[in-house]
Amino acid sequence: MKPIRRALISVSDKTGVVDLAQRLSQLGVEIVSTGGTRKKLLEEGLPVIGVSEVTGFPEILDGRVKTLHPRIHGGLLAVRDREDHIRQLKERNIDCFDLVVVNLYPFQQTIAKPDVSFQEAIENIDIGGPSMVRAAAKNHQYLTVLVDPNDYAHVLDEAARGGVCQETRERLAAKAFRHTAAYDAVVAEYLTEKTGDTCPEKWTVTYEKQQELRYGENPHQDAAFYRDPVSRPGSLVAAEQLHGKELSYNNINDADAALGMILEFEQPAVVAVKHMNPCGVGMGHTLSEAFQKAYESDPVSIFGGIVALNRTVDVKTAKQMKEIFLEIILAPDFEPEAIQLLTEKKNLRLLKLGQLPEERTARLRLQSVRGGALVQSEDQKSIEREACTVPTDRQPTEEEWEQLLFAWKVVKHVKSNAIVLAKGLQTIGIGAGQMNRVGAARIAIEQAGEKVKGSVLASDAFFPKQDTVEAAAKAGVKAIIQPGGSIRDQESIEAANRFGIAMVFTHTRHFKH
Repeated sequence: MKPIRRALISVSDKTGVVDLAQRLSQLGVEIVSTGGTRKKLLEEGLPVIGVSEVTGFPEILDGRVKTLHPRIHGGLLAVRDREDHIRQLKERNIDCFDLVVVNLYPFQQTIAKPDVSFQEAIENIDIGGPSMVRAAAKNHQYLTVLVDPNDYAHVLDEAARGGVCQETRERLAAKAFRHTAAYDAVVAEYLTEKTGDTCPEKWTVTYEKQQELRYGENPHQDAAFYRDPVSRPGSLVAAEQLHGKELSYNNINDADAALGMILEFEQPAVVAVKHMNPCGVGMGHTLSEAFQKAYESDPVSIFGGIVALNRTVDVKTAKQMKEIFLEIILAPDFEPEAIQLLTEKKNLRLLKLGQLPEERTARLRLQSVRGGALVQSEDQKSIEREACTVPTDRQPTEEEWEQLLFAWKVVKHVKSNAIVLAKGLQTIGIGAGQMNRVGAARIAIEQAGEKVKGSVLASDAFFPKQDTVEAAAKAGVKAIIQPGGSIRDQESIEAANRFGIAMVFTHTRHFKH
């Protein structure tokens, strides 16, 4: 147990700090404080000693330098079991601190502001605060460090019983180092983005826990949901859950996949997702029409799926969705009557996304591997018709072009090897995650049934053989869109010509593992 006799308090987030200081004062603790924190405590009539009174040196450089002084850090870092340390403190009239209460300049809140200037961001990089936190955390054998108002009550209770125990001091020291590490990670990411370095020599990431999850992909796996400390509008972490039970690990994964897909479309669109793959995508003049297309794409697989929409959910669409079992519906918003209808289903989760971003922010994607991690930029590549080439004798018709570009947006989000069949701005067959491309095509063709005649086919990567073209032609496919780039492209081109199929090369592939 370590009693608290002297405390240093300097906080940007002043939540609970007055109550904390009042309780400490009642316990006879001497309080040293800085700047705005000192002013607030004095206004409450609390006895407070200013840092300048301790250091004998005024705050300078607009407050940039105030606590970086031996009279402060000596009192934090001294090893109190060493006679030479204690002797040096006495020689220089330095008193030890038993408690440090510090949280840092609001850097992440500052950079989240849409109109923030670079200079304002720089001024909100804390120097003295992290130094005090790290010093106190390093020396937690002798003192307690607090960076989170949620921990104030527990420490006060222990202090009132005579002192803070070793276990609590260790736990708070670990939390303090997480706090400063996360802070530095946000600063580093901000400056790295400014320099445009996409793959720096060191990459430190930080996330804040949003919620504990019951389990991961399976009941025997531990899991939690973490959020980016910098708010990302239109993201899953920023969504408001209007109804339904708590999201699971698999729910969150699937919902994020659905959100990524729906952002591809400007016209009213609906995406249904199952196990990270689209099982139905539809685009229409109205949201209701788009949903009907998505549903009819695969009425079996949509059962228990996640549905994402890019328009406010109206009553007509809500009535359609209410008729089937869905896990989650996510949309920019819901009409009040639509909410009333859908909330009649007890467990259905409704997620309000707010306004979807007009431009998608490029983010790095992290995939852990044993002993390390793979990092890559997000696949946000889109194609324009003008960038495509047509190597076949037959050119696509205007209607085929529309279907081909629609199918291409969908196949980008299907696990490789991926094949998508589309017709009438609706997916009619999807082959996902197969070990060979013709196998994926056969699955898509079988799913499409009679609808396959006159449809278009999209492939996420080139055809290494002509067998996919032959399977498509036999089924009745009229046009194909694929990256091209195989050393055997000519065989596929000749096969397409033989069957009268128009084929488009995008010169871009979309592997998704």
